[in-house]
Amino acid sequence: MQSDEIRSRFLKFFEKRGHKIIPSSSLVPDNDPSVLFTTAGMHPLIPYLLGEAHPMGIRLADVQKCVRTQDIDEVGDKTHDTFFEMMGNWSLGDYFKKDAIKWSYEFLTSKEEGLGLDAERLYFTCFEGDENAPKDTESAEVWESLGISKDRIYFLGAGDNWWSPGDNGPCGPDSEMFYDLTGELGDLTKEEFESGCDEQKIVEIWNDVFMEYEKKDAKIIGKLKKQNVDTGAGLERISMVMQETDSVFETDLFVPIMNKINELTESRDERPKRIVADHIRTAVFMISHGVIPSNTHRGYILRRLLRRAVRYSDILDFKHNSLFFIAEIVIEKYKNIYPELSQHSEVVKKEIDKEEKRFRETLAKGMKEFERGIDPFVLFTTYGFPIELTIELANEKGKKIDLENFKEKMAEHQKLSQTSSVGMFKGGLANHSEKTIRLHTAHHLLLAGLQAIVDKNIKQRGSNITEERLRMDFLCDHKLTDEEKQKVEAWVNDKIKQGLNVIRKEMPLMEAEKIGAEMEFGAKYPAVVSLYFIEDKNGNPISKEFCGGPHVKNTSELGIFKIQKEEAVAQGIRRIKAVLL
Repeated sequence: MQSDEIRSRFLKFFEKRGHKIIPSSSLVPDNDPSVLFTTAGMHPLIPYLLGEAHPMGIRLADVQKCVRTQDIDEVGDKTHDTFFEMMGNWSLGDYFKKDAIKWSYEFLTSKEEGLGLDAERLYFTCFEGDENAPKDTESAEVWESLGISKDRIYFLGAGDNWWSPGDNGPCGPDSEMFYDLTGELGDLTKEEFESGCDEQKIVEIWNDVFMEYEKKDAKIIGKLKKQNVDTGAGLERISMVMQETDSVFETDLFVPIMNKINELTESRDERPKRIVADHIRTAVFMISHGVIPSNTHRGYILRRLLRRAVRYSDILDFKHNSLFFIAEIVIEKYKNIYPELSQHSEVVKKEIDKEEKRFRETLAKGMKEFERGIDPFVLFTTYGFPIELTIELANEKGKKIDLENFKEKMAEHQKLSQTSSVGMFKGGLANHSEKTIRLHTAHHLLLAGLQAIVDKNIKQRGSNITEERLRMDFLCDHKLTDEEKQKVEAWVNDKIKQGLNVIRKEMPLMEAEKIGAEMEFGAKYPAVVSLYFIEDKNGNPISKEFCGGPHVKNTSELGIFKIQKEEAVAQGIRRIKAVLL
């Protein structure tokens, strides 16, 4: 069964069971402060999992584009990749464990509507309980009611069977489904099952998360008002199982990419081929969502992937600047599912080609510096070596680098965060405090002001809002003059002084598009959407944006708006930082 049919079957299965189909959200999250990229299907839905009403109802299903790079060192094995598609069905205060588990099993094993997998090759895990939540015997009992032997159900700890999006947000125990790739394992002890997973003879293919709790600052603070279900099934792994391949890189999702790589090299070493395939595929999706290589934030993650791909393409003895051609294959493979790839194809190929050329200019010199003594700070600041690349090179030679010294030098060089673990840039809203919410509303006024004063065609390309200030990246072909900045400031303050109402409305997507509401770059939207309007005294909208909130109710709550700085961040993209006094 090919990947297109798997996607289609999944969505039809849950649509038949009362779920509304919603499109994949952007890879770059708008209002989630916990991640740089959408790392799971649940991230775009966090406000609704916490209790906000979703415009499409209480049963939803989707296929969400995701990026995770925490397992980047594992890429090249059978199952790990940095970009993936997560198929998910959702219950927002509706059904819970019984129906979620029953439907998961039914889709996996039904020959008529689902995948028709052999039930004798399936294994199941449940949460064993800890100080935060009791042992999940309920899920185990549901599995048993479906005919699953107790010998195929294993209780594991929070490291395996507890899910949350990070240190904050909805969370809870989960029940996971695994598949025997060999078809020869049969009943296993818990130890044998864990060993089979470690050896990749058994792979996880589905996860049912039962969200009952809320986490704040890494601690469980209580139960949610409603019980929710968040399920996830990785398309790549499901495709691997359905196509009976030995790895995700042998499925139809990767075969055209791997074929192109094999045209470019005579090497038989599969690991570097897989790394190049994975990293270029992920880079294509990142760039199509507006991410540009840089030394900070999302751009740093993209740069790391591309420069790692360059290094492994050299190991494969590619001709220089060949990554461009692999990107073309990725775009061709996915263009019918994700049209934004072909819409931005020229930008994608240009950025990949440019980054490869840029890195090659210093790569040879950087390798000489590495051979002389491995100073990761010099390699990073002078030669553009991501610190992870230096660590990887050092590990290959059995050497260690002084990471603490590197961090100290970087802190002195500039206050630059490079990974989420040390405070990487958090997109969207930092929190939902009163100050941040006020700045969020001012952000809407700023965009409307730029369009009214500078250029009606200005579009937002990124935002970051904290309690202290707002930051907006936007398309503009010139540096704003002092007069333009003063006029934008005055325009915003006038709307604040007028005390205009801020109103949330739900309407059909087609209607929202027809009235010209501002949309998130690279995002797809469901048939019914949430919009925020700021209306003048006559009810005419001066700002209308697709947005999940939160906002103040009236602009009079904002205070005095002040632009602090306006600068360039990339060709054709400007950045404004502003505050409320």
